[in-house]
Amino acid sequence: MSRTLIVYYSRKGENYWNGSIKNLEKGNTEIVAEMIADMTGGDLFEVDTVKTYPADYYACIDEAKAELRNGDRPEVKAYADNMDEYDTIFIGYPNWWGTMPMAMFTFLEHYDLSGKKILPFCTNEGSGMGGSERDLKKICKGADVKTGLSIHGAEAAQSRPKVESWVRKMR
Repeated sequence: MSRTLIVYYSRKGENYWNGSIKNLEKGNTEIVAEMIADMTGGDLFEVDTVKTYPADYYACIDEAKAELRNGDRPEVKAYADNMDEYDTIFIGYPNWWGTMPMAMFTFLEHYDLSGKKILPFCTNEGSGMGGSERDLKKICKGADVKTGLSIHGAEAAQSRPKVESWVRKMR
């Protein structure tokens, strides 16, 4: 029997939302991750950083841009202890400057994911998957990285039919 894990990073609070800033009680990526967990019966694991990003959206994205430019690997609070038990791993994140937040690089580089099926999903406000699928293939050497799912962040809560269709196709 295949075991499924849904690993995600999500931003609550101030987010860019259809051309303006909106305060979100739950991040868009978290909403989609919970849908996938519900559909698959998989386990959820939220990646969180030791440092706190600025609450102000623009200050946060400036910091994210500097991390990307510098190749930083922000420290994460925890790692999944039992990664070897999973065959299929959904990896979710917002598109920050054309790829995943650098904390996802920190998390994923901690593991040998060879032999795993990797299913990426990304929330964004129009930038799609960016270069994240290419980056995942570099990080997850030996894994089968599938075509990702791009979800418009402002439509995350209404994206269940699109998510279900993708999950069925990818499993």
